[in-house]
Amino acid sequence: MATDSDIRWTRRDVLRSAATATALATLPNWFLEACPSQVVAGEKSPNERPRIALIGCGGMGTADGKSAQRFGDIVAVCDVDASHLDKARETFKGAIGYHDYRKVCDLPDLDVIINGTPDHWHTLVNLRAIRGGKDVYSEKPLTLTIDEGKHIVALVTKSDRILQTGTQQRSDKTFRLACELVRNGRLGKVERAKVWLPRGLREGPFAAKPVPQGLDWDFWQGQTSSIEFVPERCHEKFRYWWDYSGGTMTDWGAHHNDIVLWGLGQDRSGPVSIEGESLVEQIPCGYTAASQYRVKYVYENGVEHFCNSTSANGPAGVVIEEPGPDEKYHGLQFEGPQGWIFVTREGKIEASDPALIDTPLPSGAERLYVSDDHMGNFFECVKTRKLPICDVEIGHRSASVCQLGVIAIRLGRKLEWDPLAENFKNDPEATCMLTREMRKPYAYDEA
Repeated sequence: MATDSDIRWTRRDVLRSAATATALATLPNWFLEACPSQVVAGEKSPNERPRIALIGCGGMGTADGKSAQRFGDIVAVCDVDASHLDKARETFKGAIGYHDYRKVCDLPDLDVIINGTPDHWHTLVNLRAIRGGKDVYSEKPLTLTIDEGKHIVALVTKSDRILQTGTQQRSDKTFRLACELVRNGRLGKVERAKVWLPRGLREGPFAAKPVPQGLDWDFWQGQTSSIEFVPERCHEKFRYWWDYSGGTMTDWGAHHNDIVLWGLGQDRSGPVSIEGESLVEQIPCGYTAASQYRVKYVYENGVEHFCNSTSANGPAGVVIEEPGPDEKYHGLQFEGPQGWIFVTREGKIEASDPALIDTPLPSGAERLYVSDDHMGNFFECVKTRKLPICDVEIGHRSASVCQLGVIAIRLGRKLEWDPLAENFKNDPEATCMLTREMRKPYAYDEA
């Protein structure tokens, strides 16, 4: 496991003092001028607008559906909870309601599926949609397991379908600026990246209760083991259970760790070693995903990548000079011999020296994929058939790096990983965790 010296950062290491850091309210003109804005398709005639179905009508799914409505028409909504389905039909006037995702994916006159289901349902819905000839916008993380990722990558690669993963930070100019600076050597040879994620929930024990009217609990559980209904397992709290997700490591980690991979140029590869540990015991009969943890990745080129949950006074396991709210540590930082760059999804970008950001890149610098509207990028790719900014391989690798962290946290030891073969080296126990038994009839061959 990583030693304390590996992760003993002061608050100054993270944010630095106001005298040496720069926080930009607006991005530098040289960057904006060098990267023309993405052209987002506007209104189309009814005959040209894609026909869309929303599967999974909870909070995130509904938000995605509203965003997609700018580019097409929601004609079908699907959920195994009747209350969610009723709200979706009210929100998306005229949409036909469905209980079974398979019927939706098989509709012949449908163009696009928006997949807003919980993590353990992403893969089966995506597989069925692709086989049904639909283009897919899938919420992140793309899959529950690394084995599932291999299945969806293989299917999409041999099809002519578009799949966009909902890791929308790649469509944020601030993150793109940070990654372009790093990729072009602004910090020198990158030595390390540091990620701070919100800590998870540590609550319980929870009791079984009657299944609410209108919820198909067996269908909701899908591929996972069938158990008695516990309200805290369902809907927005599902992500705090290993059965259905990976805690904040896969929830928020799918965003911030994805940006690390982008900045390091590792977004179609991965680390060669992972160390992880949980920092607190979860409460028996409560949430099972680690609430506080730390992970250390190492890449073949020697770059270290730390991913820590935050605690009440700062990053978990980090000695800080003064207390500070979690929000100040929720972001990521690249470091090299020339300094550091820190970026958050709130639009903040800071550097050890303002010149690291203010100085334009040379004319021949490497420029990254430009997307200013994640859903707009998806629908533009539906039209043009080009790869979206978060295509299936990128979505798989971003999910994988988080899932590798989850496995390391659960085993509490160092693991050696082959990113090309996508397998652990000489570790049967870890290898068994790359997949999970899928309960019938919710399995690959039933998708």
